[in-house]
Amino acid sequence: MNAVHDAMARQGLVRPQDGRMLAGVCAGLGRRFGVDPWSARLLFVLILFVVPGSQILIYPLLWLLMPAEKPAWSAATPPPTTM
Repeated sequence: MNAVHDAMARQGLVRPQDGRMLAGVCAGLGRRFGVDPWSARLLFVLILFVVPGSQILIYPLLWLLMPAEKPAWSAATPPPTTM
């Protein structure tokens, strides 16, 4: 699974930390292809009308395969710790 995550990250397919609605799949696809996230979401819904039920399979699959964007920590701000 790490190989798939690495390959998608190299291609720019990551789920961003900001601009998410549910899991960030449409926001990540929009960012990768240079489209506004809302346009990507609208296109995703329009495809639902062309191929009914396809998003039920595609969205969760992309959610699993697309890695989450790593947060950009500054040197002045240490990452949060878990207890």
